[in-house]
Amino acid sequence: GSLVAAVLAHSGRLDKEHLGARVGRLSRRGEVCTMINKKYSEFLPSMQSAEELVAQVEGLSNNIDLLKAGIENEVQRDLNVAVAEFTELKQQLERDTLVLSVLKKLQEFDTTIKECSSALQEKQYVAAAQQLEKARSSLRSLESRRGFELKILKALGTELTVQTQNMIYHLGEEWQKLIVWKLPPSKGSSSLEALVLSELHLHTVPPQDEDTAVPPVAAVLQALAVLGELHSKLRDFGHLLLQYILKPLISHPALEPVPEEQPDVFILRFRSQELALDESSPMEVFDKIKLVFEVLHKYLLNVPLEQPGQGRVTLAELLGELIWEELSDCLIHNCLVNSIPTNSSKLEQYKEVIESTEEFEKALKEMQFLKEDTTALLKYACNVDSHFANKKCQDVIMAARNLMTSEIHNTVKITPDSSIALPELPDPGSGDHVKVPRGCSVVPSGTVGTVGSESRLSPLTLCLPCCRISCSVQQLVELAYHTLLEATASTDLCCVQLFDCVRNIFQLFYEVVPTYHRENLQKLPQLAAIHHNNCMYIAHHLLTLGHQFRYRSTSVLSNGAATFVDLVPAFRRLGMECFLAQMRVQKGEILERLSSARNFSNMDDEENYCAANKAIKQVLHQLRRLGMVWQDVLPVNVYCKAMGALLNTALAEIVTRIAALEDISAEDADRLYSLCRIMVEEGPQVFTPLLEEDKNKKYQEEVPVYVQKWMTFKELMIILQANLQEIVDQWADGKGPLAEEFSAAEVKSLIRALFQNTERRAAALAKIK
Repeated sequence: GSLVAAVLAHSGRLDKEHLGARVGRLSRRGEVCTMINKKYSEFLPSMQSAEELVAQVEGLSNNIDLLKAGIENEVQRDLNVAVAEFTELKQQLERDTLVLSVLKKLQEFDTTIKECSSALQEKQYVAAAQQLEKARSSLRSLESRRGFELKILKALGTELTVQTQNMIYHLGEEWQKLIVWKLPPSKGSSSLEALVLSELHLHTVPPQDEDTAVPPVAAVLQALAVLGELHSKLRDFGHLLLQYILKPLISHPALEPVPEEQPDVFILRFRSQELALDESSPMEVFDKIKLVFEVLHKYLLNVPLEQPGQGRVTLAELLGELIWEELSDCLIHNCLVNSIPTNSSKLEQYKEVIESTEEFEKALKEMQFLKEDTTALLKYACNVDSHFANKKCQDVIMAARNLMTSEIHNTVKITPDSSIALPELPDPGSGDHVKVPRGCSVVPSGTVGTVGSESRLSPLTLCLPCCRISCSVQQLVELAYHTLLEATASTDLCCVQLFDCVRNIFQLFYEVVPTYHRENLQKLPQLAAIHHNNCMYIAHHLLTLGHQFRYRSTSVLSNGAATFVDLVPAFRRLGMECFLAQMRVQKGEILERLSSARNFSNMDDEENYCAANKAIKQVLHQLRRLGMVWQDVLPVNVYCKAMGALLNTALAEIVTRIAALEDISAEDADRLYSLCRIMVEEGPQVFTPLLEEDKNKKYQEEVPVYVQKWMTFKELMIILQANLQEIVDQWADGKGPLAEEFSAAEVKSLIRALFQNTERRAAALAKIK
């Protein structure tokens, strides 16, 4: 019962809630309907007005369509016709305008040509030239019109050319009347006699004997400038001015300008001075050139002109631009170069040249011949130190080259006490240098004689041995000394250049002499010896050449960097290589002569003996000839070593050939001995280093010192004449003189060749070991 009651109560609560919800929904729907009605009432008028507007638009659109159709059918056709007519009228207007402008240009051209002809007849050259330029401008304008070619333009161009050439011809005649040249014949025109005949006539006013007045020079020049012909006229005038007036005044000291002024003409002529120097000083040349320009400026060049593209200029400026470069080069190379001093002591006097050059350029600038920034001459003159050094170096190099290419065989003898013409150098003690304490000695005490308490070297310690050198080489070394002495008295820049020049002298000698004299040095032994001495002489001086000038404290050489010691090995090598090459040639000739001795075999054959004897005599003759050509040329020690080496070559070859024989008969041994005796007796006689015969004996007695195989050769002679016992005694168990010169195998070979195979020979051979 309680369950049913609960259910009924719950269902009743549900019906109340459901009913309330429905009532709420109905209430909201009423509100929405009210709002919709309100909105509809507001929208309806708008919709009606929009419908009316749409109807109006549709009406307007229909009207537009009708209007468009009307335009397309009627107005467009009329508009196209109007545009076509307008375009045609516009083109016609352009053609008429073009024709009118061309007709105006043609009229202008015709007018200017007529005015030009009229002005030319009245000799108003400037006006005529200006009219010609206007006509040329008109014609140029006509020719520039594209698509409008006229056959008449060619005729107009021809007419303009004719008028221009006619104008130029008349101006040329007037120019020739104004400026008259009277020149010598072309043949020999550079000679002094011909140049004296040259004259320049300037007609500044009309001559009295002429009916037509000559126009002023300014009118002619201005007309030429307008036509563009002034440059060519001035170029020709400048060329003649340089060739017949300016350059001759520079090149010929005897030539002097003589100006002469007359009422209607100015004349510039020359005269020759009888007493004239070989070279003019720059001051004299500048005065002559300045005189010429002054009269030219007065009568011709001081004319202002309107130059196209340059404004207002004077004729002097135009002429200066054309000829100054060539004129300044001529003044430098033919005048200033010659005035550069060759000695540094004269550099102070050169200031006068610098001042004169400055005044000369200033005068030309005042006459407007030069621009203000033009200083070519003055710059060259002020750089005198460099030019002096260059000129000095050039002269030194040329003198050195002449000495190097002169004959080598002209010699002078060098002795320890010989004096050569070298400049007096300063005492090393007078300069600022590191002083050696007086207690120091160069060599140990007792090595040389003493003076006082100090050790002294022999006076001949650093002297060259007696020999002969080329006179040219002695002069070359003197030239180097004098050049370095000049360097020490010059500025630092000049000093460095001169020092380098001296180095170049010796480097040039190293390159030139062996090449220039190659053939003679190879063929002539005497020249090879002299060249050897020359190189040693130069190397000897190079050792101390730089140091001797180190004590000149005012010179850059004083820092010790100026040295020639690095060249010494090269010069010594150069002399030795040349002499050794000659020695190889002589050794080759000796061996070639000995090769005809038929190996010294079978001397019992008379023909073989004669051949060997002849070879020996030829070798000795060759050595005697060499001894004569090297006598008094080579230093004694070099001479003896050279002759000893050549004689040693001959003896060694003879020893080798005889020792190689397998069978030597008794007669062969005797004849070989006689041949060897010739070498021993006559060989020392080739040692004649000195001219005095009695002084040569000392060196002939010392032959074993210089000939390595001398004792070997004498031992060979002993073997050729000795018996077995004597040979064994000479061997002395390997301790005798024979053992010092020959090996055991060589002695045994000689014994087998000389003696028959016996028990005694076997016993002797057994002892040689």
